[in-house]
Amino acid sequence: MLRTSIPLSSNIVRRTKRLWRQYGIFWLGAIAVGLAAVYYARLIDWGYNTFLEQQHERPWLPLFITPAIAAVAAWLTRRFFRGAEGSGIPQVIATLHTRPAETGARLLTLRILFGKVLVSFLGILGGFTIGREGPTVQVGAALMFNLRRLYPRSTAMIERQLVLAGAAAGLSAAFNTPLAGIVFAIEELTRSFEARASGVLITAIIIAGVIALGLNGNYTYFGTIEVGAHFPDTLALAVLVTAVVTGIAGGIFGWLLLNTSRWLPAPLVRLNAERPVMFAALCGLLIAVVGLISGGTTFGSGYAEARGLLDGREQLSMFYPLLKMVSMVGSYLPGIPGGIFAPSLSIGAGFGNVLHTVFHGMQLQMLIALAMVGYMAAVTQSPITAFVIVVEMINGHALVISLMATALVSSRVSAFFTPPLYETLARRYMVPPSPPAAAGGAAPAQHVPEPLERVVPAENSNADEGSGDGGAATDARPNDANPTGTDTREDEGADTSRR
Repeated sequence: MLRTSIPLSSNIVRRTKRLWRQYGIFWLGAIAVGLAAVYYARLIDWGYNTFLEQQHERPWLPLFITPAIAAVAAWLTRRFFRGAEGSGIPQVIATLHTRPAETGARLLTLRILFGKVLVSFLGILGGFTIGREGPTVQVGAALMFNLRRLYPRSTAMIERQLVLAGAAAGLSAAFNTPLAGIVFAIEELTRSFEARASGVLITAIIIAGVIALGLNGNYTYFGTIEVGAHFPDTLALAVLVTAVVTGIAGGIFGWLLLNTSRWLPAPLVRLNAERPVMFAALCGLLIAVVGLISGGTTFGSGYAEARGLLDGREQLSMFYPLLKMVSMVGSYLPGIPGGIFAPSLSIGAGFGNVLHTVFHGMQLQMLIALAMVGYMAAVTQSPITAFVIVVEMINGHALVISLMATALVSSRVSAFFTPPLYETLARRYMVPPSPPAAAGGAAPAQHVPEPLERVVPAENSNADEGSGDGGAATDARPNDANPTGTDTREDEGADTSRR
C-alpha cells in the first residue's frame, strides 16, 4: 500500500510542477500585466487632469512648469533609468531579436520598469505630448521577463516568449484591443509567426484583457462611429488622398526623429551632447509655447481632442496636426519615457478634420478614421497593426476595406522618406550603451540616432541601411524561438545565460 502511494504522490507533484511552468507562470504574468496596464493608465489620466486644472487656472504656468519638469525628467532618465527612454517598443524588439537574457537584463529590469512609470508620469504632469500605450508594452514585457526567475532552468526560448507575451498583453490591455495585440506581436515585434506561440500569446492577451475589463468595464477606446450603409462616390479618391497626405506627414515625422543631427542647428546639437538637461528644458519651453499658441490642445496625448472630433464635440484649428507634430517632436527629443501611439492617432484625427474641407460631402467621422489609420501606419510602417487597432478602437467594421487600403498605401508612401521607425530605433539597443561621460555624468544621448553601421551588431552590419523592412533588426532574430519552451522538465539542459 505504501509502495503504490509514494509513486502516485510523486507523479502528482511532478505534473503539478510541469503545469505550473507551462501555464501557471504565464497566467500569473498576464494577471500582473493587466493590473499594471489599468493602474498605470489611471495614474497617467490623473496626472494629466491635474496639469489641465492648473493650466486652466493659470494659463501661463506651463512656461515655467514644463521646462522644469523636462529638465528633471531628462536628468532622472540619464542618471538612473537609461533604457527607459522613448516609447519602449524598440527596447522590446531589441530584446526579442538578440539574446534575451543579456539584452533584457539591460532594458527590461524592474528598475527600468519603475523609471518608465515614474518619469512618464512626470512628463504628463508637465503637459508633454506623450502616450502611455508604448510604455505599457515595455512595462508588460519587463514584468513577464522577470518571471523567468521562477523557472529552475530558464532558456532563451522561454525568455523570448515571456517578453513577447508580456508586450502583446500590455498593448491589448492598454487599448482594449485583443486582436491588435496578436497582430502587433506578429507584425511589429517579431515579423514572423510561430505556430506553437499562438496558445501562450493568446492566453496572455485574454487574461490581461479580462483583468482590464473587470476593472474598467467593456468599452471601445474612441467609442463607436456610425457611418451608415451607403458610402459616398468620392470614397476611393478620399482614401487615396488621405493615404498620400498622412503617408507624407508620417514619413517626415519619422525622418525628423531618426535624423535629428541633420536638421537641428549645430549649437543645439552641441548643447544636447554637452548639457542635455538644459537642452531638455529648452524642449519643454517649446512644448509650452506651442501649447499656448494652440489654446492648450497640443498638451498631453491628444486622446480628448481625437475623441471630441469623433463625437462632434470638438472644433480644432486647421493648424492643429502640424502644431501637435511640433510638440510631439519636442517631447521626444529630450529622450524621456513616453509613447507615440496615442499622439499619432490624435494627429491623424487632425488631418482628417483638415481633409474634411476638401471632401465636405463625406462624414467627418469617416475621414477622421481614415486619417487616423493612415498616419499611424505611416509612422510605424505596420499597416496591419494600424488598421486592426483603429477598427477595434472605433468599432468600425463597416470601414475595414477602406481602412486597410489607406494603411497599406500610407505605409508605402512613408517608406520613401524613412525606414521603419521602431526597427531602426531598436538597432541602437542591440549593443550595450557607452559609459556616461566623466564631465557632469551626462550620458551620450540615445535618442539621437548614430549611423546605423555603428549600432548594428557585427553579424548584421551588412544590412541595408535604407531597407524598408528593417532588415538588420529582422536578421538579428535567432531561429530557435520555440514558443513554449515551457516544457521545462527537470532534466532539460540549462541555458548558460540563465540568471
